[in-house]
Amino acid sequence: MTWLITAKQYIPAVIGEPWGGGYFAGYISHTADGNPTHALIVAPRATGATGTGYTLTTNLQWKTANTTTAGTTSVFDGAANTAAMVTAGINNHPAAKFCVDLSIGGFTDWYLPSQLELDIAYFNLKPSTGANLTSAGVNNYSVPKRTTNYSAAYPTQTSVTAFNTSSQAFSGNFHTSSTEITSFNNAFNDFFNGRQDQTNKTTAYRVRAFRRIAL
Repeated sequence: MTWLITAKQYIPAVIGEPWGGGYFAGYISHTADGNPTHALIVAPRATGATGTGYTLTTNLQWKTANTTTAGTTSVFDGAANTAAMVTAGINNHPAAKFCVDLSIGGFTDWYLPSQLELDIAYFNLKPSTGANLTSAGVNNYSVPKRTTNYSAAYPTQTSVTAFNTSSQAFSGNFHTSSTEITSFNNAFNDFFNGRQDQTNKTTAYRVRAFRRIAL
């Protein structure tokens, strides 16, 4: 394994490397200037994901009612969104509860990723060879910042074997994010074509937990 050394951490230099209880999924910039502020870790399929196509097959709701949860509108900070759900009553937020209840590799700081954290994972660990939706892809918080949408052919399927096979790949189609859009809807990401959209909060979708390391 090759490592990058930061002031605080040893970070895998290669996307998809095992690390921190899961797999390195890339960097995010909370300052939206292309400079990384956190390294993202995606949980393993077998224990840190649930829904159609995963080992744990139960799809989960964002919330048990179509009502607002204060503090959950961040498109880039899933940990903050999830903390707000804990404060508001985690039992009313099944998807986030699945994440915060996890203990994997000795780590218990798992959370429901935000809309653009999931987008970073799609870009870096795209599971299929299918065409991308060309109306999605701009991401001010990605590293480097993406200012144009995807083309049908870019990004390509990841070359990381674990993530382009059933070993660790994201299950195709919709994954719920922690990002609230309206009092009725939350954001989801489609791991079939990169689509980002919104859906009724009480609709159950796939969930995959993340954690992060501050740089």
